[in-house]
Amino acid sequence: MLQSSHFRTVSALALFAAWGSLTARADNVKTIFVIAMENHNWTQPAQVANKVQQIYGNANAPFINGLVNGSAWATINGKLVNISEQTAFATAYHNVLPGTTSHIHPSEPNYLWAEAGTNFGVLNDNDPFFIPNPQTVPPGPNNQNTQLHLSALLTAGGHTWKSYQEDIDLTGTLPSALTNVPLPESQWTVPLTSLSGIFASGSPVNAFNGSLQFNYAAKHNPMVFFTDTNGGDNTTTSNPLSTHYAPLQQLFTDLANDSVADYNWITPDQYNDMHTALTGGYKGVTGDSANIKQGDDFLSQVIPAIMASDAYKNHGAVIIWWDESESDGAAGDNADDFNHTIGEIIISPHAHANVDGKPYASPVNFTHSSDLLTMQEIFRVGPPLGDAANATDLSDLFGPGAIPKKP
Repeated sequence: MLQSSHFRTVSALALFAAWGSLTARADNVKTIFVIAMENHNWTQPAQVANKVQQIYGNANAPFINGLVNGSAWATINGKLVNISEQTAFATAYHNVLPGTTSHIHPSEPNYLWAEAGTNFGVLNDNDPFFIPNPQTVPPGPNNQNTQLHLSALLTAGGHTWKSYQEDIDLTGTLPSALTNVPLPESQWTVPLTSLSGIFASGSPVNAFNGSLQFNYAAKHNPMVFFTDTNGGDNTTTSNPLSTHYAPLQQLFTDLANDSVADYNWITPDQYNDMHTALTGGYKGVTGDSANIKQGDDFLSQVIPAIMASDAYKNHGAVIIWWDESESDGAAGDNADDFNHTIGEIIISPHAHANVDGKPYASPVNFTHSSDLLTMQEIFRVGPPLGDAANATDLSDLFGPGAIPKKP
């Protein structure tokens, strides 16, 4: 009976996923790379000492600021390229707008929202199948059984997706014998459980920050919270969804082999995504300055590698996405008001043209629902999920024709 019900649901979902009124064009964006960053405002009213600092104009984020001020250059395929010429960014990107819900924190609710247009009432960072003891309200686990989320619609619509996560599927054993060497695909598992620590002596260091520290957080991996895209509470190699979750090292192999998915979600570990400072700081800075610098260095290495790929050059787009606004530490501060914005940067051959020699700065109010609606339009799967039905898509950040539209 359960199997029969499952197939009826999948059949219905396939019909739901086919958003037939959208028409593809040759100049539409075709491949998406989302890079998920953490816990920083793009702009904020106050810069309070020893508290979260904004990214825009921050000296510890030279690459990110170069992207938006027109000065970001990188060597790509042996040529010096001005990345800023393919960049546009939002100046009014916020947590979910007033009138829909409020205070969507901490991280995990925002990642759920990016995948499904709702946080399902989740207001914590628990792993998918973790059940607290005693249970809290809302009770665990946080795993969702609905098929109404982006990755499921992509599968039903004949599109591919992959989640690249740093510090997963590595050789060795926890807690002290893990090494920074990826396992072969046949030994991958679905990363349902968060893990952190220090790699074993002699292990290769982290390629982006030179450290032996690792820190994978399931809360930053949106697809892993849905039964139909995590394969259930199964952390063995028998889980049929395991090949959808790849160690970050695999991204560079897939880029070189032109075998990335249509929709690629990339999560650095909690050091490289600006969430947490490495022990002892980073390159001479500590605290929040170190958080920002770690993430900026990561992006400066990963983005040129993506841009060098055929997948990017053939109608690709990179979206640098931040999960949530933060309190700046000032008295009476409301992290969710419109004085706090979140970073949202797109890099694409189809980006909005530069204006007066600098990347276009969109004044349109965007939220995570805007990204979700845009993904549904690009891949023509819908109708809109959750709050995406109320959103403005990201078309203003792109050139004409890049995002398919309903007639």
